[in-house]
Amino acid sequence: MTRVIRSVFLVWVTTTALIAAQCIWITVRNGLDGLKAFVQDSPLTYTPFALAAAGLVWLLAGIFLWLIQTRRITKTNQLSWAGFFIVAVSYLNILRERVRYGDIGYYTEAAFKIFNHQPLPDTYIYPPLWAVLLSFLTPLGEDGILFVCWLLNIFSLFAFYYLLHRILEHYQFNTNAAAIITALFLLVNMPLMRTLLYVQVNLHVINFIFLSILLYKDRPFLSAFFLALAVHFKTSPALLVLAFLLEFNWKWLAYFAVSMFAIALFTVAIYGLDPYYQFIANAALLNGPREFSMRDSSFDSAISVTLSYFRASDGLIRILVYIAKGITTLAAILLGLRTTGLYPKGVEGSRLYNSIIPFLFAMVIASPLIWEHHGVFLALPFLLLLKKVESHAEWIWFGAAYLFVFLMPTFDFFPWSYTKLFGILIILGLLWVTDKKENNSVMSTFWMGAPIG
Repeated sequence: MTRVIRSVFLVWVTTTALIAAQCIWITVRNGLDGLKAFVQDSPLTYTPFALAAAGLVWLLAGIFLWLIQTRRITKTNQLSWAGFFIVAVSYLNILRERVRYGDIGYYTEAAFKIFNHQPLPDTYIYPPLWAVLLSFLTPLGEDGILFVCWLLNIFSLFAFYYLLHRILEHYQFNTNAAAIITALFLLVNMPLMRTLLYVQVNLHVINFIFLSILLYKDRPFLSAFFLALAVHFKTSPALLVLAFLLEFNWKWLAYFAVSMFAIALFTVAIYGLDPYYQFIANAALLNGPREFSMRDSSFDSAISVTLSYFRASDGLIRILVYIAKGITTLAAILLGLRTTGLYPKGVEGSRLYNSIIPFLFAMVIASPLIWEHHGVFLALPFLLLLKKVESHAEWIWFGAAYLFVFLMPTFDFFPWSYTKLFGILIILGLLWVTDKKENNSVMSTFWMGAPIG
């Protein structure tokens, strides 16, 4: 078997060398335009994506052969690697077929505006860091920025698979269970798919959050730095600092403050303070009267659209929105302050690891916008319920949340498209009612690994 794999790997290396030699020969003789004689555009296809997707699948095939040849795939990790390659190849085929969506257009427009020292467009509602980073790519043009962001999201998907797998192990799922759950959850996942199709920044943000959690004990500076990065990409992760405050780890908090300042200084040193003033102005617009989409699962949208049929006043709508959002956010925060059952007591960081799960929920529900792709932030709170759900009723509610939040395709049809909001609230309800349970799910003997500590 080893000899056969070695021969196949040699064929792969030889073929890869021939492809590289062909590309080098063409570009040396005729420049990049010479490739057009060998590349045919297909209808509704963005050719760089198609070629990059095919190239990445080919590279993954080579990596797979190398892992087998060098015996790095073992009985212990074979399910983990199988899940990774299935998810990676599936999404590369999906992302080869795409059209342009608005989100990447907002990023690109902001990058060009900030590069030209013009005000950020009001469609850009993020802290300025992402636009600043993309401004360095403006010489590549809009297509160049699109391609780089698309490629970054591909690698972020690979990292997301690994980090979700790893963080499930951190919460005591055994390796095989973590591999199966991660692969199945990501393989059919509407929020993840929409994040990738929109070329959104959500995967980068959740990866930073996962890194912050995983590095907390051994690398506190990096933990603080990654959470600061998450906050500078999207404001909402700032709420997660509450979980770290519960540990009273002043060194970590100092690292976080320094990281926040240093990252902000990067923007200020290049473009001054104006981008931050413009970000604040744009964010403030979200709290005023505006047109809502039925795909937006926030209380702002659900209550506003519903009451618009009754011609309710803007003042009444805002009051009801603040009440609904305040109650659910407060419930999630209170749950974070009291929860103890997701991670073993008495272990360093256990208060953080328990509380951050409801706080992740609070981070989403408190937002003035909850688009379908924001569901990626609920992946960990949802999957950790597998340790807790026990009764038939709990499993039915769990399945309903899974359907509404992670499986149902995007659509706009009042009031049914707001089932995503209902699914999000089910997750909070299950976190609440199962909070004091031990990890005694009927499936716990399969999910759980060795005790920590």
